[in-house]
Amino acid sequence: MSTIPALLLVGAVIAQAALPRRRVPIVVLAAALAVLEAGLSGRASARQIVGAVPWDVLILLVALGVVSELFRASRVFERVAVLISARGGANPARLVLIGAVVMYAASGLVNNLTAILLVLPVLLVLLRQVGTSQRHLSWTLGVILVACNLGGAATPIGDFPAILLLGAGAMEFNDYLLRALPLTLAALVLFLALVALVVRPARDLRTSPVTERITVAVVRALHRNLRIEPRVFVPSAIGLVAMLLAWAFVPTRLLPPELVAWLGVPLVALATGRAGLRAVRSAVDPEATLFLFALFVLVGAVQQTGMFDALAAELLALPLPPRAQLVVFALAAGILTGVFSAGPSMAALLVVAGGLTRAVEPDVVYVALALSVCAGSSLFLTAATAGPLAQGMIERAQLTAADGEPIRFAFFDFLRTGLVAFCVIEGVAIAWCLVAGG
Repeated sequence: MSTIPALLLVGAVIAQAALPRRRVPIVVLAAALAVLEAGLSGRASARQIVGAVPWDVLILLVALGVVSELFRASRVFERVAVLISARGGANPARLVLIGAVVMYAASGLVNNLTAILLVLPVLLVLLRQVGTSQRHLSWTLGVILVACNLGGAATPIGDFPAILLLGAGAMEFNDYLLRALPLTLAALVLFLALVALVVRPARDLRTSPVTERITVAVVRALHRNLRIEPRVFVPSAIGLVAMLLAWAFVPTRLLPPELVAWLGVPLVALATGRAGLRAVRSAVDPEATLFLFALFVLVGAVQQTGMFDALAAELLALPLPPRAQLVVFALAAGILTGVFSAGPSMAALLVVAGGLTRAVEPDVVYVALALSVCAGSSLFLTAATAGPLAQGMIERAQLTAADGEPIRFAFFDFLRTGLVAFCVIEGVAIAWCLVAGG
């Protein structure tokens, strides 16, 4: 069994994490070398490896990206952010909780990068007006990022790991939703309870009702001309609901998930006119698509060596009952995701998870994997999907504390939040393994 493709995969994943700006050429080069090695060894041809790429997953990702872009163009998220400020009353403690709940709900339906990009600027205006501190801001943004990760894992269309399960046919839409939604919601409630009752991020802030009312008035004044674009929002919402209903109630043998998206998104784009055309141009990111394609090729080259099957066999050979084996796998998946990020980890671990389904019910294994990947992506700022984006927005906002010290949001500022989130979400995953693992 050749180890060269596996070394290329591990090396590429480490290199792209260390050099994120060069991640595309790194992974593409590693994929080309892996295909070359497979061809020279006679193990598999380039046509075989490329033909095994899950194109259905790429179709779903691109299509859902278009939907997210259309919702962005409708300005619905900016309106939601203003409503958060009104409902929260610019109270620092309430803002954390309300913002987390809203971002959880939004991330289950659209790309969490879109939600962060549009909601966070309004929240930053609030924080600037009402006042914040390094501790408060670190926990506030950290909680919002974790809520986005949980929301993405709650539905089969929320984020890449869940989309991969749906597109690869590992789980049906309803099966995943009925299992993952309650578990992620339980993790969110437990996480927010710990933050609100034990951490209390706003305990070092002093605010008054007058300051809060003034802050809300300022935010409303800044966004007084904000209107949701009905010509974009209505067709987009109808299209998304129609696709959700098709995924939920139409058998996949008649209408596969990727075909639902393939049919629905162009119709929505046509119904929204120029906004739809702009959404298609903006959402189809060649760099991201090429990165995922090369990643799938790398994983496929390693799979041709039989290494993933061997890893699954080693895991099943552990002198432990099936539920304990699944716990070991879930813990490893969470830690690996924290180091290597969700995309590469999920693409590789999904193949190993297939071996575990010989001893444990498939739905139990795949949901445990999705939860563990969510836990790992919440561990470090670099593993969170929207982490680098939030970090850059905070740097540009140039917030200061009451004593004039600049407020930052870097790796170690998120770490405490990440550790708490990892323990909570991974704990829920382990409890699922033990209770549902049979």
